[in-house]
Amino acid sequence: MSGSRLHNSTESQPKRSLGERIHEYVDLVKFEHTIFALPFALSAMLLATPPHQWPSWTTVLWIVLAMVGGRTYAMGLNRLIDARIDGQNPRTQNRSIPAGRVSQWEAWALVIVSAILLTFAAFQLPLICRQLLPVAFIVLTIYSYMKLFSPLAHLVLGIALGSSAVGGWLAVTGKLDWLPVIFGWSVVFWVAGFDIIYACQDYGFDRQAGLKSIPVALGLERALMVSRVFHSFTVGLLVLFACLYSQTSVFFWVAIILTAGMLLYEHLLIRGDGKTPIRLEKVNEAFFNINGKISLGVFLLVLLQKWMG
Repeated sequence: MSGSRLHNSTESQPKRSLGERIHEYVDLVKFEHTIFALPFALSAMLLATPPHQWPSWTTVLWIVLAMVGGRTYAMGLNRLIDARIDGQNPRTQNRSIPAGRVSQWEAWALVIVSAILLTFAAFQLPLICRQLLPVAFIVLTIYSYMKLFSPLAHLVLGIALGSSAVGGWLAVTGKLDWLPVIFGWSVVFWVAGFDIIYACQDYGFDRQAGLKSIPVALGLERALMVSRVFHSFTVGLLVLFACLYSQTSVFFWVAIILTAGMLLYEHLLIRGDGKTPIRLEKVNEAFFNINGKISLGVFLLVLLQKWMG
């Protein structure tokens, strides 16, 4: 898509009310997808809190604001960097920037404000959160470029969201040890696994455009096998965490069983019929509905464990 097409598309849009503009900004960064990362960050926060204690409301507030700022920064930047590619892909050409509903300067303003929000929130948390802030920005930034030169983009996205879980732990304890790292890596492989499934939708376009992904590198069938392996790692790491964590109760084991069952259902849902390895029409249901239920389910069970403990 040419730059003039983007510009002319923007000019042709009628003036919108403030509510409509806000809706476009929310849609730009797919704010509803925060459901994937935020519950795991809050779960880690609860798991890190000593027995018979609760995190302060200010800790909860700064974690939530840091999460919202970080994810909005990453998603906004991703939409800006991918605007030209999105405009060429039939599946994504109606996104806010290529369709002209949000201008590039508006998107940049949103990215800058989000970066400021993340930075401000991190500075209200323990010192280690401030020290690791540059690392967070590096991870959140490079993801948008990874698909241009490496099929490992799925893992980088997983690291970005897994780091938020580690951050929730650090916001309470102020120190890093193996437990939050294990919990964080379970999130890394969970996210990378379902992102591989999501990327299968763009297999044909990505090959034609020269973009990198595991489906492009390995083919759909082998990519889905990698996704299954990654999700097996997720369950295994959660079991390892449960064995090492001193406050594990039956509720956390139920959370693991829930996660394993939902991930199995996810892969059964998208399984092909012999003619194709994947049912693409089921990918969105697998991507959002099932994974959203996993993150919320884990959080509610961790919350119940904390409440009953």
